[in-house]
Amino acid sequence: MTIMTKMKGAATAFSFAALMSVGGASLASAEDVTLTMAVPDWPPTRIMKKFFDEQYKPKSGNTVKLEVDFIPWPDFYTRVNASLTSGEQKYNFIVSDSQWLGAFVEGGYFRKINDLLDADPDFMATFKTIHPNPLNAYSTYPHKTENYYGFPQFPDVLVNFARADIICHDEEQKNFQAKYGKKLPCTGEELDAMTWDDFKNVGEFFQRKKGDMLAGKPAEDDFYGIAFQAGKGYDFSSMQINGFIWQMGGDTWDETKAPQGQAEGVVNSPAAVEALTKYLDLIQYMPPVAKTGTMDIFVSDQLFREGKVAMNIDWIGLGEASLAADSKVKDKLVFGQMPGTMGADGKMIRWSNIGGQPFVLTTWTTESQTKEAVDFVKWWLSNDIQHQFAAGGGQSAVKAVYEDPKYVTYRPWNRAWAPQLEWQKDVWHVPQFFELLTQQQDQFDLAITGKQDAKTTLDNIAKFQQDKLKEVGLIE
Repeated sequence: MTIMTKMKGAATAFSFAALMSVGGASLASAEDVTLTMAVPDWPPTRIMKKFFDEQYKPKSGNTVKLEVDFIPWPDFYTRVNASLTSGEQKYNFIVSDSQWLGAFVEGGYFRKINDLLDADPDFMATFKTIHPNPLNAYSTYPHKTENYYGFPQFPDVLVNFARADIICHDEEQKNFQAKYGKKLPCTGEELDAMTWDDFKNVGEFFQRKKGDMLAGKPAEDDFYGIAFQAGKGYDFSSMQINGFIWQMGGDTWDETKAPQGQAEGVVNSPAAVEALTKYLDLIQYMPPVAKTGTMDIFVSDQLFREGKVAMNIDWIGLGEASLAADSKVKDKLVFGQMPGTMGADGKMIRWSNIGGQPFVLTTWTTESQTKEAVDFVKWWLSNDIQHQFAAGGGQSAVKAVYEDPKYVTYRPWNRAWAPQLEWQKDVWHVPQFFELLTQQQDQFDLAITGKQDAKTTLDNIAKFQQDKLKEVGLIE
C-alpha cells in the first residue's frame, strides 16, 4: 500500500493547518502515519514486528502503524528490486542486504542519512558505538567512507550448531580418538578451537546409514557429520566460500582499491584455488542435497533440526528455530565459533563474510514519515530494546550491549557472538554487485555439483569480473 498520512477527523484536519490553543498553550494536532517496510521473512524481522506492535509508543504523539511485507529470502532481492525500479514507491522503509547499497543509492532509491545523524548528537553517539565491521558493511557507500545510508537492524555471523548428545557420547569420543588421534570436540570452547580439517574429520566420522550404531543406539535415518551452505540461490555458496578464501590468504575483488585493484590474478590466485578446493572437499561428507547445489541456509537448518546432522555451520539468525518446540534437537545443543584456519604463527584465522542487514529509508519518504522512522530506529538501537532483542533471539552490534556480562546468558549461541565480530568482512557494495553475484553463483554451482574444478571455476569468475569492472571503470 502506498504510504499515506491521514488526518484524524475534521477537527484534527482544521488544527493541522493552524495551531490550536488549549489552556493558553499551542498544540499541533496528531497524525496517523503509516510506515511500509519490506523485510526478509525470518526470526529477526518477526521479532522486530512483534516488539513494535507490543511495545513501541511514538514520542511524537502520532499514531504510527508499521506495515510489513515478509518476503522469503530466495525472492527478497528480486521482489524489492522490482518494486524500486518500477517507480511504484511502495516502500519507505526497507531491511536491505548490505550489498544492495551501491545499486540502490546510485539508482536514487536509498536516502543518505548523514543529515539525520548530524541533527541528533546523542543518536550519532549511539551510532558510532556500533562495532566498525557491521557499521561499515551495513551503512557506508562508497564502502568504508563516512557516507551513511543504513541503520543496523540485525547483525549476523556464522556459528557452529552442534548436537551435544552425539558429539559428547562416551563411545563416540573413544572411537574418534582412536581413529584421528584427537579428541572429538564437545564443549563450546572445544568447538571454538576447531579447524576446517577437524570439521572434515567430524563429517567423515559420523557418516552413518540407517540402522548403524550412533551414540549407543541404531540410527533412525541416514546420518551425517556436517552441514554447510552450498546453494546456487541468491548468495548461499558465495558467503561461505569467501570466508575460506580470506582465511587461506586469498582475496576477493576489493572495491576500496578501485580502480587499481584487479580481479584477474587476485580472485583466481593459487591461494584462492586452494581455498575453494578445501571447501569442495567438505561436500562429500554432507547430506546428498549439498551435491545438488540446493543446500541453502534453510535446508541446512532444517536437516539439523530434524536430527540428521551432528554439526551445522549457519547464521545466528536461525538459532531461535533450533530451540522451537518442533526441533528434535532443542534440548541437545552446544554452540561455538565457526571453524577457522591455523596460521603459520599458530594463531587461528577466522575471516568470514558478514551476514545481517541494515534499515534504509527511501528517497520519497515524507518528512513526517522520516521523523517517525528515525524515532523508531533510535528506540530500536536503545540499550534496553537491544538487550530485549538479544534475549528474544536477536543480536546487537552496540558495544555497550554486547559487552555487558548479561549478554552471553540470553541465548546459548551468544558466547560466540562478540569474538566473531572481529573477523567479519563484506564484499561488493558497487552497483554491479548482482551481475557479479549471479555469475559467481552459477560458476560455484558447477563446481559444487562436480561439473567443474576449482581452478577453472575461479578463472571464469576472475575473467568475468575483470571484464565487467573494466567496462564500468572500476578497474583501470
